[in-house]
Parts: sequence; C-alpha cells; structure tokens
Amino acid sequence: MLTHKQLRAKALARPEIKAQFEALDVEYTLLDEFLKVRAAQGLTQAQVAEKIGTTQSAVARMESGRGKHSPSLATLSKYAEALGCRLEVKLVRKRGPVKSVSGRSGKPAGRAIGL
Repeated sequence: MLTHKQLRAKALARPEIKAQFEALDVEYTLLDEFLKVRAAQGLTQAQVAEKIGTTQSAVARMESGRGKHSPSLATLSKYAEALGCRLEVKLVRKRGPVKSVSGRSGKPAGRAIGL
C-alpha cells in the first residue's frame, strides 16, 4: 500500500494531474490564508459573517473551497477588511513562451504585475 506522500508523488508525475493540481493550488492557498488569519485573531466564522453581512454557513463554504461558485473579489475584499487586512491581487507570468490572445508566442517573462 502506498503512503499519501508516495501516492501524491506518483499522481503529480502525470502532466495532466500536475496541471490541475497547480491550477487549484492558488485558490486553496488563498483560502487557507484567510482561515489562518481568522484563527490567529480568535474570530469565529459567525463573527466574520456578521462583519461582512453574510451567514456563517457562507463563510464556511468559502473557507472550504467546496461551494458551487467561487467568491467574488468584492466578497474576498470584505472578508480581508473584516480581518483588518487588505486583499491584493496580482498577475504572475508563467515561465516559458507567452501566447497572446491571437495565439502567437512571445518572449518568456517572469515579473509580477500588480492590480
């Protein structure tokens, strides 16, 4: 029987699995950050919900990442404000050739563009 670590390594060796994992990593990392900051401040989901004008169950769905819809930037900004934080969103170029909307390849890039 494989351990979790071995199974993960085996799965991530497959390019299609690795691509899906990396696509979700950003979302889960952000949600995990919200959860850690909320817990560090000793706030409950109900307290955050009250501050942003929603329900505790909505906050729970948002933190779990299992809701049918991703939270809007406005909702994430409200949540960040409730924690005494500011939400920052930025685009970070992937390594390798960059394809334009027209499908042409461009030069590789690696700098962040803040929004």
